[in-house]
Amino acid sequence: QVQLVESGGGLVQAGGSLRLSCAASGRTFNTYAMGWFRQAPGKEREFVATIARTGGNTYYSDSVKGRFTISRDNAKNTVYLQMNSLKPEDTAVYYCAASQTSIWDVPIGATRYGYWGQGTQVTVSS
Repeated sequence: QVQLVESGGGLVQAGGSLRLSCAASGRTFNTYAMGWFRQAPGKEREFVATIARTGGNTYYSDSVKGRFTISRDNAKNTVYLQMNSLKPEDTAVYYCAASQTSIWDVPIGATRYGYWGQGTQVTVSS
């Protein structure tokens, strides 16, 4: 089992940057693919980015591709989401999630993830 705690959210102007972090408990972090999802008010939770267990494979939603970068440090049990060129439509609660899967897998569907953090608010002002 793994527990996830996100941090790094906040208020930023459009065009600015934020880096989210997600710290995981336990000694089996490298057995999980890690993902970031977000949920805006009145909308369904949507996939943002995912990274395979070793960090060697990543996948992004079209809405963030080229602006966001997911990375992980398995020695620190942490996954990051670097968000650049932020837009007001990026405003949402951002969640990290863990999926116990094969080494190269980059799961996209939320149902593939068995563990979730509590979320961190990101607000982008225009």
